[in-house]
Amino acid sequence: MDPASFNHRVAQLSTGRTYHFVDQLPENYKPRRTPTLLCVHGFPDCWYQIGPWTRKGFRVVVPNMLGYGDTDRPQHPSEYSTKKLCADLAALLDFVGVQRAVVIGHDWGAFTAGRFALWHPDRLHALVILSVPYTPPTPQYMPVEKVAKLAPDLAYQAYFASAQSSKDLDAHLLQFLRMSFQKPHSTKSFSPNQLLSGPEEILTKLKIQDSDIILGPKELAYYQQVLQKGMNEPLNYYRTARYRYEEERDASLPSKLREDLPVLFLYGTRDTTCTNAVISKSHKFISRLQTIALEGRGHWVMVEAKDEVTEMIAAWLEELMTRPPKPAL
Repeated sequence: MDPASFNHRVAQLSTGRTYHFVDQLPENYKPRRTPTLLCVHGFPDCWYQIGPWTRKGFRVVVPNMLGYGDTDRPQHPSEYSTKKLCADLAALLDFVGVQRAVVIGHDWGAFTAGRFALWHPDRLHALVILSVPYTPPTPQYMPVEKVAKLAPDLAYQAYFASAQSSKDLDAHLLQFLRMSFQKPHSTKSFSPNQLLSGPEEILTKLKIQDSDIILGPKELAYYQQVLQKGMNEPLNYYRTARYRYEEERDASLPSKLREDLPVLFLYGTRDTTCTNAVISKSHKFISRLQTIALEGRGHWVMVEAKDEVTEMIAAWLEELMTRPPKPAL
């Protein structure tokens, strides 16, 4: 899809930060009948993976998140805490004149969307999270190094949290993108944990065929264009553990989401970072959780199964609107 064909906007929000975002209005839009979808991307991503929900009558607002593209790029990791990101998202909704939205998040965006439901529970009609299950605030501070030990599949996060990762990924950005967007059935399957054994060697020597990548050449080039401004800022999300913990502790943030909030979780069965144990645990904190597994899909469900995911989410929302919960959509 042509990035220039979308309605791009730039705004300084009431939080003082400037965001670039795409704002797609469907034909004959009826805001009182159809909610706005606020989409939140993860790493290494951007606004670009947007589902064609406007065909279903939804308004779709998709920001480049803090640190990406033409959105502000503060240097210090503390600026990327989810409390501050969620304040930005609430301010973005204010700017576009939307009181409540359906919030959809993938990867870091899924984590942020889940926290948005805690920091600003009155701003959501419904919540959709992709690939990363909901996890509650932790009762004790857990540094990323400890997370890496307790959850070996997430060990790469310790590398991403290091200063060295910014230098390595800037120097080998295209190769890193090719590795990140490999097909789950790739002949030379790449796990980000491989970077722990020697990032320089992996980033320079691992050969990936074009046929093993889920992005086309134009899509890959666009990602490179957006991210070549520097990887330090996107990687700052991995450096926020202490700031997030302190903010959530000081606010006594609850563990459970709003009881009447409908939540849909979609994930690929070949996503090695998404474990059944964490998915099962999330049911303890979400009263109205529906889970759908996408067989044979990996982490990038909005790329691998865009039409399928778009239809599933649209059908789920349409069912909510025809048989509305209390309070209604």
